[in-house]
Amino acid sequence: MSQKQTKSDLSQSTTKKNRGRSPGQLVKKSVSASKRAGVVFPVGRIRRLLRKGKYADRVGVAGPIYLAAVIEYLCAEILELAGVVAKEHKRKTIFPRHIMLSIRTDEELNNFMAGVLMPEVGVLPHINPTLLPKNASQSLPSQPK
Repeated sequence: MSQKQTKSDLSQSTTKKNRGRSPGQLVKKSVSASKRAGVVFPVGRIRRLLRKGKYADRVGVAGPIYLAAVIEYLCAEILELAGVVAKEHKRKTIFPRHIMLSIRTDEELNNFMAGVLMPEVGVLPHINPTLLPKNASQSLPSQPK
């Protein structure tokens, strides 16, 4: 506390927070909708974007919470699979290619994101079986001894 700042100045700053309350009452900290819902993704932002996007005339209370939980689940699922792919390639960092490989190798995620184009990540490694060389035993006729 500096010389210019007195106790009365400090009490005035605390009384501004307690306006309309008795001096003994504590001010409750506001809790975000994401914390109340137990999700990491921003429920308030999703609610705002749903309202501004004109997807519907009205937006309910539970809609943004449910959408945030679904998006969080999808991200966790994709990142978990991408982490496995990164470990298979002996990398500690997840690159966009790892995300693409994890999505395309998982059947459900591949169906969900079938129309999604991911630029600059390459394609799945695949060689058509007709282009592979035939086995040596099949191509050569058996010779009598």
